[in-house]
Amino acid sequence: MTAQRRSYETGHKPKCLVIVDDSAEWDRAVYYASRWAIRVGGGVVMLRIIETEEQNQQWLGVADIMRAEALDDANAALDRAAGRANGIAAITPERVIREGDPAEQILDVIDKDVDIAMLVLAANPGPEGPGPIITMIAGAAGSFPIPVIIVPGGLSDPDIDALS
Repeated sequence: MTAQRRSYETGHKPKCLVIVDDSAEWDRAVYYASRWAIRVGGGVVMLRIIETEEQNQQWLGVADIMRAEALDDANAALDRAAGRANGIAAITPERVIREGDPAEQILDVIDKDVDIAMLVLAANPGPEGPGPIITMIAGAAGSFPIPVIIVPGGLSDPDIDALS
């Protein structure tokens, strides 16, 4: 059971959660979320998930190096996304890095921040499908704790401006 949303109560402000991954279309979600945030006086929470494999004890040193490199990559991706949000809407988004199963991490971030009012994702416009996170969330859409906005990856900045 997810915590009751408090986004619009006194002392709170609505936020949207954006997943910053390695897809080509992550920028579309960041652009939409940033425009939305400036329009409603809200905020943006950017989440980068580091997926980890089960670690074999004898390879612990290698696992630590791989985790450090993944953390560096995550921070670099969030730096790019935060810079983009700041350029679009002069906002400084919150940054969250989580490690583990994407579905579990997304739901946990939502559960721990009662001001998150929506999840914004961007769909791959290509023939390979919308992307793994959208596919995963689509299966749980009926029971998802907040609205999910899916921005078509083929929309231009002016298209998104007209919608947000």
